[in-house]
Amino acid sequence: MAREATLEHAAAPAHAEKTGLWSWITTVDHKRIGLMYGVSAFIFFLIGGLEALLIRYQLIVPESTAIGADTFNALFTMHATTMVFLAIMPMSAAFFNYLVPLMIGARDVAFPRLNAFSYWVFLLGGLFINVSFLVGAPPDGGWFGYAPLTNRAFSPGMNMDFWNLGLQILGVASLVAGFNFIVTIFNMRAPGMTMMRMPVFVWMTLVVQFLIILSFPIITVGLLFLMFDRTFGTNFYVVAAGGDPLLWQHLFWLFGHPEVYILILPAMGIVSEVLPTFSRKPLFGAPFVVFSGIAIGFLGFGVWSHHMFASGMGPIADSAFAATTMMIAIPTGVKIFNWLATIWNGHLILKTPMYFALAFVAMFTIGGLSGVMHASPPIDLQQTDSYFIVAHIHYVLFGGAIMGLFSGIYFWFPKFTGRMLDEKLGKLHFWTMLIAMNFTFFPMHFLGIHGMPRRIYTYDAGLGFELWNLVATLGSFVLGASMLIFVWNAWKSWKGGEIAGNDPWDAATLEWAIPSPPPEYNFAQLPNVTSSRPLWDAKYGMPTHGDDSHLEVTVAGRKLGDIELVTHVNKRSEDPIHMPNPSYWPLVSAAGPVTIATGLLLHNWYVIIAGFAITVYGFFRWSFEPAE
Repeated sequence: MAREATLEHAAAPAHAEKTGLWSWITTVDHKRIGLMYGVSAFIFFLIGGLEALLIRYQLIVPESTAIGADTFNALFTMHATTMVFLAIMPMSAAFFNYLVPLMIGARDVAFPRLNAFSYWVFLLGGLFINVSFLVGAPPDGGWFGYAPLTNRAFSPGMNMDFWNLGLQILGVASLVAGFNFIVTIFNMRAPGMTMMRMPVFVWMTLVVQFLIILSFPIITVGLLFLMFDRTFGTNFYVVAAGGDPLLWQHLFWLFGHPEVYILILPAMGIVSEVLPTFSRKPLFGAPFVVFSGIAIGFLGFGVWSHHMFASGMGPIADSAFAATTMMIAIPTGVKIFNWLATIWNGHLILKTPMYFALAFVAMFTIGGLSGVMHASPPIDLQQTDSYFIVAHIHYVLFGGAIMGLFSGIYFWFPKFTGRMLDEKLGKLHFWTMLIAMNFTFFPMHFLGIHGMPRRIYTYDAGLGFELWNLVATLGSFVLGASMLIFVWNAWKSWKGGEIAGNDPWDAATLEWAIPSPPPEYNFAQLPNVTSSRPLWDAKYGMPTHGDDSHLEVTVAGRKLGDIELVTHVNKRSEDPIHMPNPSYWPLVSAAGPVTIATGLLLHNWYVIIAGFAITVYGFFRWSFEPAE
């Protein structure tokens, strides 16, 4: 007979969760903040996708005049900026916010108001950058912002000021969130949850937060130097005055390459949760997957100059960074082989989350292999600034990060909403997206090998670029259509999808032990964790031989739905659960940095001073507000 795992809810929250728009504006609940992060990031993702479609439309035929050169520059700048800083990063943050406290058995993050402040700063910063379109001054100097081309002499308008100041605002959001999650993971784990019992997704979250707090100050320094050059006439990047443009490249890529792992490690964590669940066996070599993630984060700070092989650093520097770049392939390979070993001989259940997870492994491997090629300076010198690089980065960030994030969306949507996504629409979305992605990005390898430079708005006929640009553009529009399938699926399922229940996938981690969607307080009675897979242990019994063999045999023989997890309230204590009160002061405080940036943009000291006053006053009122 199947065992029942019973969790007793001991108490009710001190105040009921409110509904309505104002309740969302003032919320400090990590789950609501996670949902707001996710919806906002997906809207920015659609905006970034629209920018990409306009780019591809311009390149569908040679000598096209559909879009002018200046507009094209703005489109590719904002496409990359939007996808990196406003879509993939905050979409990952949505999972961090919603899931980390649930997976470690906590009732909330360490600093709930700081969490809300982080979201509002992100949202206002994203809107600040995109307002540039409305005033006719969108950023147009590339997402990398190379000096001195971004100095006032070569970019005289407000275009790059929007980019510079907007990224500084977004950096504030990322940094405060980073510190918040580090404290949460170290200090708020449930009793018995040691570091090595944490889910791999939580481990990857922790590594990402350290990457953020160590890399974002570097780009902040570079952005401040550029801001001073543009606003106050300093000469950090002006050669004639003793400045050094290569200083910008070093500062940017010291941030920029850890940023790649900030984008991809969350997807690796998601896949490390999805594959074991749908293979019906524990993650093979889980400690090695954890340590390889830590190694990737550590080595990620030692490879930045492989982006600068063409800048003339010399053979010694080139050799050193070539070696470290090749070395980072080792922990990445460890992860890939462990994922494959997890699938091997597993009792595979091919649901939509599993499809996306398997596609992640395949597509990311393709992107990783082309990345290893660029570890060789002679090869990189031939391929740099060509469409081969565009193909590589899109296989990593779309085939990797986006595929992994969609796997997570399909996997945890039942937990977020209490309803299942439609399986037929999900598989239609997957196959359309996977096929279109390969038709869009794989031809770019051929274009790069044939010599097509990146970031050009048109090309002459007869160069051999016509066919593959046509194929890539047609693929991109099908790719865009695949997103509409997902939007319809999400809307339809949210409004009237199949009721999910607490644990529809028969998963192993703590978030599936509570109702879907979870109550405001998550766990009325904090769980006592005895292993890295507490829910499987509760349902199937703990392994008896000190390894995973017993669990594999037991779980593989079960079908979904064999175990009923009882989570109803059995008793209540007399003491209510105290949760943080809603507050609008995080939003008020977040308006301060955006006001300061607006003043710097307009060169208006009164607006700058007003922004500082708003920030200080918001923090003051926030500090003296009752916590509970």
